[in-house]
Amino acid sequence: MSTIIPTQPAAAAELAWAPPAESLYRMSLEQYEAMVASGVFSRGDRLHLIRGLLVAKMTQNTPHSTADLLCGDALERTIPPGWHVRPAKPIRIAGQASKPEPDRSVARGEIRDYSRHDPDPGDVALVVEVADSRLREARDLTGVYGGGGIAVYWIVNLVDRQVEVYSDPFQGGYRSRVDFKPGQAIPVVIDSRQVGTIAVDDILP
Repeated sequence: MSTIIPTQPAAAAELAWAPPAESLYRMSLEQYEAMVASGVFSRGDRLHLIRGLLVAKMTQNTPHSTADLLCGDALERTIPPGWHVRPAKPIRIAGQASKPEPDRSVARGEIRDYSRHDPDPGDVALVVEVADSRLREARDLTGVYGGGGIAVYWIVNLVDRQVEVYSDPFQGGYRSRVDFKPGQAIPVVIDSRQVGTIAVDDILP
């Protein structure tokens, strides 16, 4: 049986590696997008905007890459027509001054629908992050995704070999968390409707 975990509003990430918070420069989403459009960042700059701060994206190790690909394949087989799976592409979350690039997301419509703009939370039914060494960071993102109004957030937790499913978003994150273990199946909920299930074993490396 799956484990239901009570949730609390996401706490601000501890920035032990950074100067005091009051001395950090926070940029707007519009400033970040203008920098990207102007070519300030090179292809080697693996960055995304989280709560107004530029955050480095970690290079995937082999287990992370494997879980990411397995999850993408499983979602492709499960989601209904009218939706598509996006690999590591930006989501524009204006209310959180964030433009994260989750490992996978399920967006409404077709790929070409977003040729001139990135999806926002109203376009996205589900986001997925695969987490190993940065599990705490993935959990901190509940405040960004849930606070931004994204309905469902999965963490493929390679440390504890489980999939954490967060739902019922509110301003502070998500009100519900359910953990699914090997041998169990995760319900795939798209636009408030369960469209199928994916076995945990099918996405863990």
